[in-house]
Amino acid sequence: MPQRKHELTKLYYSIGEVAEMFSVSKSLIRFWESEFDFLRPHKNSKGDRRFTQQNIEQFRLIYELVKERGFTLEGAKREIKVNKERIQIRERALNSLQRLRGFLDELKDQV
Repeated sequence: MPQRKHELTKLYYSIGEVAEMFSVSKSLIRFWESEFDFLRPHKNSKGDRRFTQQNIEQFRLIYELVKERGFTLEGAKREIKVNKERIQIRERALNSLQRLRGFLDELKDQV
């Protein structure tokens, strides 16, 4: 999953940056924004979308369900609604394991 390797360090990301992180089109991001009520990036005075780290995590969840696990949009909505807490715990565990792996890789390189 290439998008997991991207370290989120900025406060806001543009739609183009998010599209690049996930290797998807901007139009797909806008479409999913219209389909999933909880995915609401901030918009500046010009109407440009500004994605926070939380928005990116929300998008990552949708991406995982639809693109990686093959859910339909309706199925993904249902999965998120029914299993929101379980999914969040799983995501935190996966993120922790990714950080641990990175730390171990760095440690291995130093030895």
